[in-house]
Amino acid sequence: MAARREQTESMVDEPNSTPRPAVTAAEPAAAPGDQPSGVVTLVRLALVLVDRSGRIAQWSRAAEELFGHRAEVVRDRPATGLLPAVEPRGVPRPAGTARRRCDALDTLAALTADGRPWAGQMPVVDREEHLRDVLWWAYRPAGPGSGLLALAADARPLRSAGPRLALGERLLPFAAAPAARGGFHRLSAALAPPGRPVPEPLARMLPAGPADHRERLLDGLGRAGLPALRLDPVTVLPVLPADPPAGTAHAAAGIGRRYPTAQQRAARLGPPPPPEQGAPGRRPPGPLPAQREIADRPDRPARPAGVVGGGGAPAAAPSVPAPPRGGATIEQAAVESSANGHQARRGDQAPPATVPAPSGADGGAPPGGRLGPFLTNGQAGEQLALLNEVGGKVGTTLDLGFTAHELCQVLVPRVADFACVDLVDGLISDSELPEARPDDDTMLRRVALVFNESAGQWDHVLTEGSLVAMPRHTPPGMALQLNQPVLVPVVSQDVAVDYAVALGGARLASVVSGRSMLVVPLSARGTVLGILKLLRLPDRAPFDEGDAATLKELAARAALSLDNARLHRAESKVATTLQRSMIPTRPPQIPGVQIAHRYLPGDSKAEVGGDWFDAIQLPGSRVALVVGDVMGHGLHSAAAMGRFRTAMQTLAALDLPPGQLLRHLDNLAHKLGDDHLATCLYAVYDPINRTCELASAGHVPPVLVHPDGRGELLEIPAGAPIGVGGVPFVAKTIEVTDGSMLVLCTDGLVEVRGGDIGAGLAALCGNLIDPQQSPEQACDVVLERLHSDDRKDDVALLVARFDGVAPTEVATWDLTVDHREVRRARALVREQLAGWHLEALADTTELLVSELVTNAVRVARDRVQLQLIRVDKLLVEVSDDNHNLPSLEPAEQLGETGRGLTLVTKLAECWGTARKAVGKVVWFELPLPPAPPGG
Repeated sequence: MAARREQTESMVDEPNSTPRPAVTAAEPAAAPGDQPSGVVTLVRLALVLVDRSGRIAQWSRAAEELFGHRAEVVRDRPATGLLPAVEPRGVPRPAGTARRRCDALDTLAALTADGRPWAGQMPVVDREEHLRDVLWWAYRPAGPGSGLLALAADARPLRSAGPRLALGERLLPFAAAPAARGGFHRLSAALAPPGRPVPEPLARMLPAGPADHRERLLDGLGRAGLPALRLDPVTVLPVLPADPPAGTAHAAAGIGRRYPTAQQRAARLGPPPPPEQGAPGRRPPGPLPAQREIADRPDRPARPAGVVGGGGAPAAAPSVPAPPRGGATIEQAAVESSANGHQARRGDQAPPATVPAPSGADGGAPPGGRLGPFLTNGQAGEQLALLNEVGGKVGTTLDLGFTAHELCQVLVPRVADFACVDLVDGLISDSELPEARPDDDTMLRRVALVFNESAGQWDHVLTEGSLVAMPRHTPPGMALQLNQPVLVPVVSQDVAVDYAVALGGARLASVVSGRSMLVVPLSARGTVLGILKLLRLPDRAPFDEGDAATLKELAARAALSLDNARLHRAESKVATTLQRSMIPTRPPQIPGVQIAHRYLPGDSKAEVGGDWFDAIQLPGSRVALVVGDVMGHGLHSAAAMGRFRTAMQTLAALDLPPGQLLRHLDNLAHKLGDDHLATCLYAVYDPINRTCELASAGHVPPVLVHPDGRGELLEIPAGAPIGVGGVPFVAKTIEVTDGSMLVLCTDGLVEVRGGDIGAGLAALCGNLIDPQQSPEQACDVVLERLHSDDRKDDVALLVARFDGVAPTEVATWDLTVDHREVRRARALVREQLAGWHLEALADTTELLVSELVTNAVRVARDRVQLQLIRVDKLLVEVSDDNHNLPSLEPAEQLGETGRGLTLVTKLAECWGTARKAVGKVVWFELPLPPAPPGG
């Protein structure tokens, strides 16, 4: 026992609130690719790889299932904004404040910026706007500044049913004991001690590449600490990726061997056994009409024998030996129905289809003229009651997933023991109707799953959100592609594997065998949206044609509700995408000022409105702060807000004074002919001179919080809203002290229904904000105290903390309009960089300053200015009084001169030009060299 306890304690890591693994002595090295010894957890791991430029480089199949975004859509797109999230646990927060919204991949990049890994929990909003509880393991395999490698797992199934465990080299899985289920609420992500080699199952899922690159990747991952799960305070188990359920294509590789012809099956199995009489607990099934080929005309193809059509009469059986109960006969079938509005072509025959043909109660076929099972008054009443219940309980909301759940809940356990809804993934991701009918490559996403827990175990069925493929040779694939119900009264043992795969996983083969299956297409407005799959256990009567006809009608009604939900969500996505594209996702990093912002829509469902905010970097390390409010709500106001915000950014780039900028914005609003009015506040903060110039267009006045905590409501000439016209906009300049905070907001935050706006402003001026807090914390405190859920107006909040730039970090020189000043400028730059101990940047900076000063002296009339600012980078600006902006020309069009901007483009990290109130400025940035050890 002591040895076992020591082995268990050796796997203990620090709690995930402290994400850095302790450095311990490496264990005896195992060869790369060896299976780990001892107990491990098998987890469905999603892999996301972000390259150095911040773009998605790899997006695994498990990531598609977990987050909903398809790989072909997200690959090579910016990672920022893809996965909205809630701030992870373990990040310090003020007492009484809620965790704020953030971007998952940006947050992981920030947490691992120093090169050390991080493991923990961070809820994420998936593509369907559902909040998912996700466990994360984040790495920088190549060290700080390299790409981000993130592994993720859905925490909900792990905490509800417990993790799957494996023991030994063969990784034999076994489930947690039933009594322990639901007791894993403390389960969390952790990191194993560093120094362990990467096991082969984990190495296989990592991105491929050159051998040396992959070796560095594996080495970096092992040294950082492999992913692990903390089950309780003293138990940490390594994590290995769980293999996904076998796909239908793999399971159907031997389809020809498992589907013999009817004659071969009859010869092998012999005559059918006598039917069971009075089996306890079962309702005798109604007889199925026999199958026969339709021979109205010689060239007419036969209807698929396993398909229960909606309007055709079943035919008599051919003269072949009757198969046993649960057996299957195979016939060639042609597609006569229409799928997704495409008429089938003659000769476009379906692949072999399983056709169950259980014998009737008397062992013979029913009369040839019989069109279907006879319905008693009780059966008809039951079916009508079911249809009425579907009409009343399905489609009560316009949420797609909830509507699918309602459908499954109505059917289980009343009609079936298992029900799931799989919808075409393109309808969910793109909200567009497919141009082609479904085929073997059509991907379905499981949106709802309900089963009778007392009737059997369904733990290995693919969970909601999983992607599944339905080839045509399976009943679900046939129902999807033919747009017809497919009935399998009893699943025989030899085809149970294929049916199990169609239902979600080959592990269900033993559970599916002997069951009854019915697959019904969900078709609305001429489009197949997906399929409804139902399963009955042996203690119930199998599905019959009466059930198929009833459930086909039921599915048609439910499909209309699903399509309505799809259309509503498509409209909501348009509004949400419009609004999100116009609001900044994260504040810019500007020297001398810290910025945080929040946006809360008045309508939580629409998430769209007319409020906006912005932070725009200006020359000289200055920053423009903007908050505006378009009067009204909805898409029209959001569109007007987008025009105002774009115009504001364009005018700010001209570096106009705040009063002039609002005048130009008002004139532009009249030219656009928009009938919307907007209030706006525009402020420009200068971190070098410690001043702030503000102008208002009828907006809520800002609040300045001084370093001592005293709040001051700034008195600014109010002006009139943008769009009124004829009213001057007067600016006011104030001096600000380092450590002050400026709070800008819209009236939705401070205006109380039935009350005066002054009460809200008075609360904002009170001791609400602690100057020692960060702007992020200040935003949370303000919303916690002032905002309430019953308010119907949008809220935009922007908080800026003014830190300033120390005078010792700024060097400014005025130069005369003389070519000899170029040499002086180079000397000044070299001397200043030596004083800042930045000699490593001297040669490059001198060269670029020489080019820009030469250009400025050539075009200036009276004044040229050179300025160097050292913050987290070296910022160099050259200004002159000529307003014409220089342009970058192609190298082949340049002569002996004019190559200055080409050098700037090649050597500087970034550069730009901007107009000023008088003249222009050309600037560039260079990264600071790393500090020497111990410096």
